[in-house]
Amino acid sequence: MRLDLLAFGVHPDDVELSCAGTLLVEKNNGKKIGIIDLTRGELGTRGTAASREKEAADSARILGVELRENLEMPDGFFKDDEINQRKIIQVLRKYQPHVILCNSPEDRHPDHGRAAALVQTAAFLSGLIKIETRDTTGKLQDPWRPEHIFHYIQDTYHNPDFVIDVSAYFDKKVESIRAFGTQFYHPDHVDDGPQTYISSPEFLESITHRAKMFGKMIGVPFAEGFITKKMIGLKNFDPLIPQQG
Repeated sequence: MRLDLLAFGVHPDDVELSCAGTLLVEKNNGKKIGIIDLTRGELGTRGTAASREKEAADSARILGVELRENLEMPDGFFKDDEINQRKIIQVLRKYQPHVILCNSPEDRHPDHGRAAALVQTAAFLSGLIKIETRDTTGKLQDPWRPEHIFHYIQDTYHNPDFVIDVSAYFDKKVESIRAFGTQFYHPDHVDDGPQTYISSPEFLESITHRAKMFGKMIGVPFAEGFITKKMIGLKNFDPLIPQQG
């Protein structure tokens, strides 16, 4: 299966928090979407690897993505090395996405920046013909390099290079976040586990406030922001002009 857009997150729920609205926009536009989690999030204070796996599957159903896979790198201790680069290269060559979304290059959680660098490096190497990888049947994979890599903005604020209007899908984005019941606050959920930075109601409110702030930049209720290292070019102004009728 070839995908149009592939979203990477180092932890299950990174994608939901940061770019689920954009995935829903593109899904509604007929794009084929996938999510790749690098780790199982097993070092998280709340929940377990098994519970987060179920939550990730529940969220994937809410988002309606074509696939969600986990590369099972060690949470907190994965490295930007050849072993992990090859895991990502195999995924990229298998699904051949045109656009990649991945973690913020600099953020509160050290895993985020390290994951951003890992995916960026692997995406470049994936296009080199002399790097050989094979699929699960042993067949040699063709080189593939995505046209664009965009980093979603996470906890630490960065000025976005562009934002996507997700107003029509923001409620469903929140629903996908709430699928991670062990991680985030829910008024109907009784929990006596240890409280963390992300389990407070204020944290979820900050997600809404950030989306409103990005939305205000383009005159819409909610938006998600992205960073790009590659200049984005337009062939003409048609994408910027509203369609008539």
